[in-house]
Amino acid sequence: MTAGGTIPEGRPGDAAPLRAMIVDDSAVIRGMVARWLTAEPDIEVVATAPNGAMAIRQLARVAPEVIVLDVEMPEMDGLTALPEILRLACNAKVLMSSTLTRAGAEISLKALSLGAADYLAKPSSTRETNAVEAFRRDLVDKVRALGAAVRRHRGRSRPETAPVSAPAAATVVATEPRVSRLSPSAPIVTRPAGPIRPQLLAIGSSTGGPQALATLLGPLASRLDVPILITQHMPATFTAIMAEHLTKATGVPAAEGRDGEMVQGRRIYVAPGGFHMVVERQGMNRVLRLNTEPPENFCRPSVDPMLRSVAAAYGAASLVVILTGMGQDGLNGSRAVVEAGGTIIAQDEASSVVWGMPGAVAGAGLCSAVLPLGEIGATVERLLRGPALAGVR
Repeated sequence: MTAGGTIPEGRPGDAAPLRAMIVDDSAVIRGMVARWLTAEPDIEVVATAPNGAMAIRQLARVAPEVIVLDVEMPEMDGLTALPEILRLACNAKVLMSSTLTRAGAEISLKALSLGAADYLAKPSSTRETNAVEAFRRDLVDKVRALGAAVRRHRGRSRPETAPVSAPAAATVVATEPRVSRLSPSAPIVTRPAGPIRPQLLAIGSSTGGPQALATLLGPLASRLDVPILITQHMPATFTAIMAEHLTKATGVPAAEGRDGEMVQGRRIYVAPGGFHMVVERQGMNRVLRLNTEPPENFCRPSVDPMLRSVAAAYGAASLVVILTGMGQDGLNGSRAVVEAGGTIIAQDEASSVVWGMPGAVAGAGLCSAVLPLGEIGATVERLLRGPALAGVR
């Protein structure tokens, strides 16, 4: 169980313990992280190292499945070590660990672009009880989810759903309910797309999200005339830098949303770390609102509040994409969007780093399409041309 009393997706159950390696120059952090992970019955710490060079020398011997890799270390830092770690442990997932500084965030996002699976933001002090507990929960959940993803891809433990490719019919937005057999054990039922042309694109993402967002929006955003709202699970500083990266990747202005800001087309709005970002109707306009209401699904920003507000402000003109991420954030908000007549697209399991968020929405029968990441952009474009064209098979 996590601190919040839920069991995250991907827990391997009766499989052998997940094999974790910890690489950090701080003996205090190494010891603390090792104690936390070792306390979990399904996780085994197989090695620790004070820098990247020593970690690389141990890889072949210990065969880790998840590597928690610090960013700043002497002799060989995390960013320098990362390419060699990925080469030598090609099936392992790397979880970057950095401080909540601009430099740490920049390096972490660079590491994600080089192949790291996810990141952790370390608390500034081990004396900050709430921050340390949040870090512990985040660490355990991410190691468990990434380890389970490694095993699904290797076929070493029972999968939640088999990572097989969707048949051709599943790559077209549904015009009537049908079954897409994305998994032999859990067929996905799709539903018709919304009846009118979308006026907004809202995206929710978490683990693996920064890479997926760049892949999706890089070639797509400049061709869209609607506003794009993004909630990515990230702390403050990280979200601002991610918005800067999206501006460079897409050529479209991207920035953290500001309270009271009018929503306009051909712009990307990113929920700032530490705030829920919602949209509300004001006459003929829509404006953004930021709030510090309690976290939902352990997250602030959370996808659910954004999607509930999108459903209320845009109704059937809502188009939502749920990308890779652990947990179920976005599930309840997606229900609200569907009840309002909007359309949901989810990333498929094979192309997701962790198929938690998109898998929850797909499994609930809320999607009009469940697609590989590389096919989502074309489907979004078809939908934005209007429902008559979007439904053509």
